[in-house]
Amino acid sequence: MRVHAFTDDALADLDAVGLAEHLATGRLSAAEAVDAAIARIEAVNGELNAMAYADFDRARAEARDPHPGFLSGVPTLVKDNVDVAGMPTRSGTDAWEPRPAKQNGDFAGMFLATGLVALGKSQLSEYGFSASAEHPRLGAVRCPWDTERTAGASSSGSAALVAAGAVPIAHANDGGGSIRIPAAVNGLVGLKPTRGRWAQDRQFREMPIRIVSDGVVTRSVRDTAAFCREAERHYRNLNLPPIGDLTRPIKRRLRIALNTSGAGHSADAETRTLTEKTASLLEELGHTVTETDAPVTESFADDFVLYWAMLAGALLTGGRAFHGRTWDRSRHDNLTVGLARHARRNLHRLPGAIARLKRANAQAELYYEKYDVALTPTLATATPKVGHLDPGQDYDTIMARLRDWVAFTPWQNVTGAPAVSLPLASTATGLPQGMMFGAAPGQEAVLIELAYELEQARPFARIQD
Repeated sequence: MRVHAFTDDALADLDAVGLAEHLATGRLSAAEAVDAAIARIEAVNGELNAMAYADFDRARAEARDPHPGFLSGVPTLVKDNVDVAGMPTRSGTDAWEPRPAKQNGDFAGMFLATGLVALGKSQLSEYGFSASAEHPRLGAVRCPWDTERTAGASSSGSAALVAAGAVPIAHANDGGGSIRIPAAVNGLVGLKPTRGRWAQDRQFREMPIRIVSDGVVTRSVRDTAAFCREAERHYRNLNLPPIGDLTRPIKRRLRIALNTSGAGHSADAETRTLTEKTASLLEELGHTVTETDAPVTESFADDFVLYWAMLAGALLTGGRAFHGRTWDRSRHDNLTVGLARHARRNLHRLPGAIARLKRANAQAELYYEKYDVALTPTLATATPKVGHLDPGQDYDTIMARLRDWVAFTPWQNVTGAPAVSLPLASTATGLPQGMMFGAAPGQEAVLIELAYELEQARPFARIQD
């Protein structure tokens, strides 16, 4: 069943830029926009299960005097693994009783300084470990294009509500594909920025390899571009070239590498065909496309899973010290527990795995000397139904199924390079199938301008149509 909230209200079918322009000219008030977004969330969340925490009264109060800026008064959501003052942070688990954060985390401070008004927190998979949010007690987050399907993860709640039209833009972050995967599943634009591009909470900054990047999911390229421009006014990493104000398609023709083999798991026949059709479109537009092998070592997927497992082990080991008496280790799902167990059993292999993962930076540098952009499918197969990645299954089953599906996104997390998923394809059953484009660190502008060109050449499917 398809579910969406688009209707003839204050939000209509406006994207964030369109809504911001209405707000700036006075055709619409922030209070009207926020009230409409709240009504839309209430209309679809029963089907989607995308909200982790609602703070509607505070949003209404803030809408009376929102922060200034281009996005002032535009309603949004923050993923429930970063701190927002006055809201609890649950991180997709119910293993402790969360308390309201005393202050904004570093990312939320920058994010909300753009003028966006947070209506609450969006749901994710437990700690963001799974590519499908299907918690045993918190429930599954469902795709609005087909509620029998997962909304992806870990930024599933944000993506589901943006795709369904409840808000035009929402926070997402990505440690293994968690912006790009739900963008691909829900028919959205999902840009994972370069490592260190935006302000980031301490828990992500202090990882041995900083695999997590924060960003947004949107329904249009111009919304993602506008967010980058506005965020850059509040936070600039001087070690990276600025993104700037991007409003039009790229002019120069690019050298594009095509790969459908992934990290140990190739795309299935339908996904490979859809990716090749995207490559043909690029060639029609004058770009040069060359088929290549995946730029990863044979051990990459195993090394990444072990690093992921180490993070799970650290969270479970330190849980009681951090969360206090309400901490209950037994309330974690089988994936989190299995990852922690995998880390304990393979601790002797961890230093080598981290060393090999760090060498991926040099491999990426060589790769992007040959090519301007890499094209892959975002995911190896079509979106699975809810239950396929149920974390109540045994760990080996869940992990095997995750590796079959998530074969392309982790490389950019390890190298720190940017990548964007675009809704350029649809499966035979009408589901969105994202196409992913990667570039060298700092080259978000190339990806955004290419995205403008592709959006213009092949307009994105809309759920309300």
